[in-house]
Amino acid sequence: MPIKYLRDIDLIVRAYLVYVRPLVEYNSVVWSPYTMQDIETIERVQRRFTKDLPGFRKLIYKDRLRRLHLPSLELRRLQVDLMWCYKILFGIVDTSTEDFFVPSTYPPTRGHQYKLFKKPHVSRTRAYFFSERVVNSWNSLPDGIDFSSLPRFKRCINKVDFSQFLEYF
Repeated sequence: MPIKYLRDIDLIVRAYLVYVRPLVEYNSVVWSPYTMQDIETIERVQRRFTKDLPGFRKLIYKDRLRRLHLPSLELRRLQVDLMWCYKILFGIVDTSTEDFFVPSTYPPTRGHQYKLFKKPHVSRTRAYFFSERVVNSWNSLPDGIDFSSLPRFKRCINKVDFSQFLEYF
C-alpha cells in the first residue's frame, strides 16, 4: 500500500474514534447491553465501519481490529466498567463505596488485595447492573495490576486478557 493510502485510513479511523465511537459508548456504565442480540447490534457499528475501509473488506472482523489496533466495543465497555469500579473504590468520584460494593472480608490467596464480595442477586435483572456485572472481572484481575493511580491502572488493564468475560468474542 502506498504511504498516502495508509495516512488516509489513519485519518478516517481517527475521525471514527473522535466522532462515532463516543456516541456508541456514551454512558455505557449505565446502559451496557447484556443480551447477545444487543451486543451484536452495538458491535455492528464498528464492524461495518472497519469493513468499509479500503483494503479491509475481505478480512474477518478480528483481523480488521488487530490491523487497526482497535479493541472490540464490548471489551471497551468492560474496561470502562473496571475504570469506574476503580474510581468508586478509591474515592475519585463523589459517591459512597458502600452503595455499590462490599469489600471481601477474606484475605486474598491469589490476585490483588482489593477483591469484592459478590452478593447473591434476587432477580435476573439485578445481575446485569453495574455493581453486579463488574465484580467477577474485577476480582479476576491479576496480581501485577498497578493500583497506585488511575492512568497506571488503565495501562495495566489494557494488557489483561478478558476473553473469558466477553460474549461476542
